[in-house]
Amino acid sequence: MGITTTKPKGATSYKETAFGIISRSRLLRLELEGTKKGLEYLYGLVKERKNVTITPQLICKLHGVSFGWIFPGWAGKYRKIQVTYSGKEATPYYQIPELITNFCKDLEERIKQLPDPDREEFIVEVGKLLAWFQHRCVVIHPFQDYNGRIARMLTVLILITLSLPPIEIKAELPTDRKRYITAMQDADAGNFSTLEGLIGRALGETLEQFRR
Repeated sequence: MGITTTKPKGATSYKETAFGIISRSRLLRLELEGTKKGLEYLYGLVKERKNVTITPQLICKLHGVSFGWIFPGWAGKYRKIQVTYSGKEATPYYQIPELITNFCKDLEERIKQLPDPDREEFIVEVGKLLAWFQHRCVVIHPFQDYNGRIARMLTVLILITLSLPPIEIKAELPTDRKRYITAMQDADAGNFSTLEGLIGRALGETLEQFRR
């Protein structure tokens, strides 16, 4: 489940899946399992090679691995329909391939521009990078659904490649979800401080645990 709602107008709380038409509560369990599959896939890539570059191909592969067993018809493929999320019209679907290609190139360049890890501002700049990354991924909205989940899973990959511990951006419980949505909406208006703070706190808490 992405943090934003990415379903065609008129959709209900039931969805047609590879397991038939199922309720939202059952689908949530499958989504959590799908996220686990996706993270296991990423950890496997990192185990094979330390430096894993995020490419359009990797993004699609991750989406397919995570959710293709639930939605074989569209998971792992750029959406071909126009959708809305959080009351906004998503990026036109025909622009997605070019936007994702530029997004990956931009990410690679931003990572290169990060300060050295031993500098005090390194963690702050990583938090800013991750806030930009998560927001941009959701704004482009490459897939019919689960864009937020994909952004958060790829955030884990970015952290691992930067030799930092993975963090959990909580967005499942209603209060956590509301907090995250508010941060993303602030970023929509050009104010990234809320999202940066949320990610920065999660990263700080995780680093503190590793130091104990």
